[in-house]
Amino acid sequence: MESYLLQATLYLLATVIAVPLATRTGLGSVLGYLLAGILIGPALGLSGSEMDDLQHFAEFGVVMMLFLIGLELEPRALWAMRDKLLGLGGLQTVLTMAAVTIVAMLMGQPFRIALPLGMIFALSSTAIVLQTLNEKRLMQTAGGRSAFSVLLMQDIAVIPMLALMPLLALPGARALAKAENGADHVAADLIHSLPGWGVTLVTIAAVGAVILMGRYLVHPLFRFVQGAKLREINTAMALVIVVGIASLMLLVGLSPALGAFLAGVVLAESEFKHELESDIEPFKGLLMGLFFVTVGAGINFGIVTAAPFQIVGLVLGLVALKAAILFVLGHAFGLRERDQWLFTLGLAQAGEFGFVLVSFAVSQRILPTAIAEKVLVVVALSMLITPLLFILHDRIAKWFTSSSKGPDADAIEDQQPIIIAGVGRFGQVVNRMVTMSGFRTTVLDGDLKTIQLMRKFGFKGYFGDPSRPDLLAAAGLSKAQVLVVCLDDKNSTTRLVTYARRIRPDLHIIARARDRIHVFELYRAGADDIVREMFDSSLRVGRYVLENVGLSEFEAAELEKIFFKLDRAAVRDLAQVWKPGVAIEDNDEYIARTHELNKELENALMERFQGPPSVPGGAEQGK
Repeated sequence: MESYLLQATLYLLATVIAVPLATRTGLGSVLGYLLAGILIGPALGLSGSEMDDLQHFAEFGVVMMLFLIGLELEPRALWAMRDKLLGLGGLQTVLTMAAVTIVAMLMGQPFRIALPLGMIFALSSTAIVLQTLNEKRLMQTAGGRSAFSVLLMQDIAVIPMLALMPLLALPGARALAKAENGADHVAADLIHSLPGWGVTLVTIAAVGAVILMGRYLVHPLFRFVQGAKLREINTAMALVIVVGIASLMLLVGLSPALGAFLAGVVLAESEFKHELESDIEPFKGLLMGLFFVTVGAGINFGIVTAAPFQIVGLVLGLVALKAAILFVLGHAFGLRERDQWLFTLGLAQAGEFGFVLVSFAVSQRILPTAIAEKVLVVVALSMLITPLLFILHDRIAKWFTSSSKGPDADAIEDQQPIIIAGVGRFGQVVNRMVTMSGFRTTVLDGDLKTIQLMRKFGFKGYFGDPSRPDLLAAAGLSKAQVLVVCLDDKNSTTRLVTYARRIRPDLHIIARARDRIHVFELYRAGADDIVREMFDSSLRVGRYVLENVGLSEFEAAELEKIFFKLDRAAVRDLAQVWKPGVAIEDNDEYIARTHELNKELENALMERFQGPPSVPGGAEQGK
């Protein structure tokens, strides 16, 4: 007992010293945790046999992190990013795996060893990259979102990698490994004793069980637990979900982190989402820090000192090779300047799942121990230099900023309850009406000339990209009552609405839509009120047409009101059958529903038009 307390004290003491020093010097918390681990392990030799057990325990930090990420991704959001997930992420994984495999074969390794090395080094560090992106507030940038897509695809790719590796073992080696490993876990041995189709069915059943439990079991169970009105029981329930799913995934040979991510996605639309986040977050932060500490403590510097030039060359060669592939892919998928460098440098390292694959390859007698030890050191050192790569990105980003012709964003001096993002021809009318009615607004726009023109006419506004999270935070997004999004670019509008809804679920968001399809996108992004930019003016023109073909002003106005009301309802109805990424002309359900709604609208207008005379003050006016 005393030895465990002493070890815990050493880990905590090293952490509270190294991490604040690293963050104050701009190196980031991740590098601080890694340095604390190096101090405990290789530097002072204070870590003992408990390190392996501690590392397995700390890996639950990665599991919890992916569970929280899943909670932020609703299934439709995951479907919306399928192009980058499969295209960008899939190409990165396959190309890097192929490149490393070829290099390993050129260095004299047989194919059955080179291919596992390609699998191991194709992966990047989900833990370090996402932690750093969140710390630096880069997750919502194009580079950050692209990096997340690749990391998610890599985590999914671990499953077929684990399935393929045993096929590369020498004859007889797989049976020997199975005999040695099976004695420890009776249930796992039973599953792996099944024929191939049986293992596949068990795996599919496990994934299906996670989805079904998340959708049908967690909700009533949470309501039952909340009846106790004890916060610690709610926390225990959250831990049961994560740990239980991780255990189930391990039992069937799948990644526990992937299972937790899947459960998070299933629960993303649950009313308990925010409570789960608040209960899991403290454990995630602590275990993630402990995970980084164990990575630093596990670096075998004896191998480095025995062949320093070889190890350093392998690390730098791996980073350069992955960076080259990432740079080309980033350019091919439309990333530019700072986003491309963030994507390239952020994913150039190896990842924590590499430790899992190395361990599995050794247990299956695929990788010799000597090669596996070098691979582990290369993986750990590449993770160790990742914070330095992010620092290099910061320098490059500053260079792009200083070399660009555009001025810096304004410093926002005050925060008002109404934020108007975009003040062009559309937004300026909104701002004038609101301010002249006695309310104060915070106006943001990315066009400096527009802001300067506003100021000449006595209206206050701030220059800067309204979709930037830091600018929105400075404008008071956390305290605002209403956000009005009047940006010209539809993609920026949708991105801003999505971000604002995620940060402030209670915020009232009013958004300008370019067309009906954009209305559907904003509806799913979480906007409360959506206004088509040409809709109201088109209605007025239609009313003028009716007035000049024989209808009275009152009759034309009544028809305009009916059309407005029914068309708004029809758009909300059609949003339910609209499918993202599918052209409306290919959506049979959408077309059929449109015909029905058009007929209903025509009948309503004709009934009103052909009814008794509708004269102001007449019997029909009050109906």
